[in-house]
Amino acid sequence: MDHVQLAMPAGGEDRARAFYAGVLGMTEVPKPPVLAARGGAWFAGGAVQVHLGVEEDFRPARKAHPALAVENLAGVRAACDAAGFHTTPGEPLDGRPRAYVHDPFGNRIELIQTA
Repeated sequence: MDHVQLAMPAGGEDRARAFYAGVLGMTEVPKPPVLAARGGAWFAGGAVQVHLGVEEDFRPARKAHPALAVENLAGVRAACDAAGFHTTPGEPLDGRPRAYVHDPFGNRIELIQTA
């Protein structure tokens, strides 16, 4: 998989940067100029990219979600909670602990501990 696309409302780029780069520690990736005019923002962490695209009639993905593998789940949860993004624990999957958080736009994000 190359990337996952999530929707966001127009004008939410700074909120996206604060969450995906500031809280989750991902790096913002420049969008190609032809796509940058549409708004949104792209982020990378390891081999995974999350693209946020502006959707006119935006509704958050509350069930569908990307799962981001993290090396320190407890630390990422603490950073999310400290920034006001409440996390909830999930049942372990294949023995790996996981949790859920919603981005600033209400999109569901799974956080799962790397093996």
